[in-house]
Amino acid sequence: MFKSLTAGALGVRGSIEELIGYAKRAGFQGVDVNIQEIASLVDAHGAARVKGLFAEADLRPGTWGLPINWRGDDAEYDADLARLPGLAAAGAAVGATRVAQWLPSASEDRKFGDNFKWHIERFKPIAEILDAHGCRLGLEFIGPRTLRVDKPYGFIHSMDGMLGLAHAIGTGNVGLLLDCWHWYTGLGTVSDLMALTAEDVVHVHVNDAPAGVDVADQIDNKRALPGETGVIDLVGFLKALKKLDYDGPVSPEPFSQSVREMAAQDAVQTTHDALDKAWQAADLA
Repeated sequence: MFKSLTAGALGVRGSIEELIGYAKRAGFQGVDVNIQEIASLVDAHGAARVKGLFAEADLRPGTWGLPINWRGDDAEYDADLARLPGLAAAGAAVGATRVAQWLPSASEDRKFGDNFKWHIERFKPIAEILDAHGCRLGLEFIGPRTLRVDKPYGFIHSMDGMLGLAHAIGTGNVGLLLDCWHWYTGLGTVSDLMALTAEDVVHVHVNDAPAGVDVADQIDNKRALPGETGVIDLVGFLKALKKLDYDGPVSPEPFSQSVREMAAQDAVQTTHDALDKAWQAADLA
């Protein structure tokens, strides 16, 4: 596995060339990408040139977010779906074959069974297109109780539940976006992780949780840098992934206001260094 920069999670913006520069200087090993930007660069300059941007910095392309309004009406969904083959082809051409999307853990209008079927109907065509281009899709479960306690109908909020949906989609290229925050707030254990295979995990997010807050009261957008508080057993989490032989990107997603207030390079460096401490402690160097 490799340390990959997700710049937006730090409040950092820039072109892919700028993000590659930030990541290289800080010590990251990869960069998660905006697939629309990658596709535009491939169209303008060719895949070899875009691959060269990463190779020259000794970095790898990481994951890209699913560019589809899959919760929109049929017309919006169909229009986005029609654009997906071209984007997936561009991603595959430069080695960016991992795609990620989070799913709400509750619904305003669908009971669980109906919602489960609806998600299969929406995601199966997406997964089929991605599979045709050698891409995999990671679906993220959302763990915090606080995000579903006041909703009419609960939905998937656990690792096992999301794997069940991935398998039910039935295309063979759907797995997990596994975030240690949601693993922690969903009351996951290291033994739960060890029940996975490397193929089950498409992408990984890491962070920490505020100290002094009960797990049932954690708020999704109030997090900390990886290893900052020690509330989440990040070292145990990473060691489990190592035992699984997971070989994909690990991206910090701290949602830290203090990090967002830093200059771009400082934010990237601070985040990398926090992750690197856990990386070393987990014997991943």
